[in-house]
Amino acid sequence: MRSFLSLRFLFLRSSTAVSSVLTGLLQTFVFARVLSPEQFSLFVLVGAIGFTLLLCDLGATKILFVRLRQRHLDQSQEDSVAAQTSAIVTLYIALALVGAVLCFFAMSWLRPESWLQSLQFALFFVFTALNLAWFALRNIAVAVDQYVYFETLEVTRRFLTIFATAAMLLFLPVTAFLILINLMWIVVLTMCIRRLTAYGALTTRLRGQVQHLRHFWHENGRMLLRSSIFSVSEIYIYNFPYFFVPAFYGLGAPTIILDTAFKVFRGGSVAYSAACDIALPRQTQAFKERDLPALIRSTLIALGLCAIPTIGASLILLIAGKQLFAFLLGPAAVMPDVVPILIVLLVANMIQMVALSLLVHTGFFKEIAQAALVVVVAMTLGALFAFVAKLSIVDYMWIYAIIYSCGALIYVWLAWRGPIHIAQHNVPYAARKQTHAAE
Repeated sequence: MRSFLSLRFLFLRSSTAVSSVLTGLLQTFVFARVLSPEQFSLFVLVGAIGFTLLLCDLGATKILFVRLRQRHLDQSQEDSVAAQTSAIVTLYIALALVGAVLCFFAMSWLRPESWLQSLQFALFFVFTALNLAWFALRNIAVAVDQYVYFETLEVTRRFLTIFATAAMLLFLPVTAFLILINLMWIVVLTMCIRRLTAYGALTTRLRGQVQHLRHFWHENGRMLLRSSIFSVSEIYIYNFPYFFVPAFYGLGAPTIILDTAFKVFRGGSVAYSAACDIALPRQTQAFKERDLPALIRSTLIALGLCAIPTIGASLILLIAGKQLFAFLLGPAAVMPDVVPILIVLLVANMIQMVALSLLVHTGFFKEIAQAALVVVVAMTLGALFAFVAKLSIVDYMWIYAIIYSCGALIYVWLAWRGPIHIAQHNVPYAARKQTHAAE
């Protein structure tokens, strides 16, 4: 009988999730003390723009995961998938570097009095933007069962980042910190790419990469369109508040308040993603074999693992949320009462992530694209209502939380009528693929 959990992977992925949350909270604590409120809010904005580079993925990474996973489970030696995967990873790294250069010139034009600050913003941009390539590499590693090696690199990078961030309070200048964390990126990216190349998931051939990208589009155009709709929608849902709040409520305290609350919210996403990744190899194997009991069991394991950080974070927020936010923000801003909002968001995010992970990694891109568009429209209308009614930032966050929760329930329904229904009735993959093609 196959083991449902790799204990080593469970430990590593949990450590990654914890260190990711600690990194975000510590960054808020340190930036609130070493930067002015204006500089802090600008770093928040630059970081948000860097993360929106994930829009460029258009769901390609998840399509590659489905193809690489199928190739790996079938023990195929097909080279075209590896060549296309290498081309996409190279493209993502190039996009991050080009974006950093553009960020430097844009900030130099907006703030010509300080080229050093422009350099700092560019370095912070590339630090956040390289998550695009790292996101792709994580999915590639999971697809070929190299998730333990990947998480070893990731947890090491995370904890070194924590130490570097804390060092800014003692002796490390901001510029030196930004250079150091980007050097860490270079090391882990190089090591990860070498490992995945050795396992045949990537190739070292640099020639013909544009042609490989064209082939990828030609072979997966319809699926890519659907997955891109979903990916763009997801980026919009999670990042739109970072642009709406500064525009409507202003920089400084409002933006810092939103960012601090969303660090907790998105920290939950990191923890839930970790839990879902732990169950993912068994889930995809069970779906391929139409093994309904194993599929349900592995999904419930993911849900149970997600419940642990949800309960823990909710208790901390209820017991010491006010004191925690006061400690983190110091003199930078005063946090309003957002604890009930955060608990609603954490629970909704937990439910959504479990359902969404199952849907994405079994190839239900059409269904999730349609659901994501519904949530995007609702989020936009909610923001417009907050603007017209001149609601407070807390009221706007309540609107966001309610709409997000409704979207989570939609994904649960899609998971039930999608992969679970197919496994229950033993629908062959080829038949489902033909049905989607006809649509």
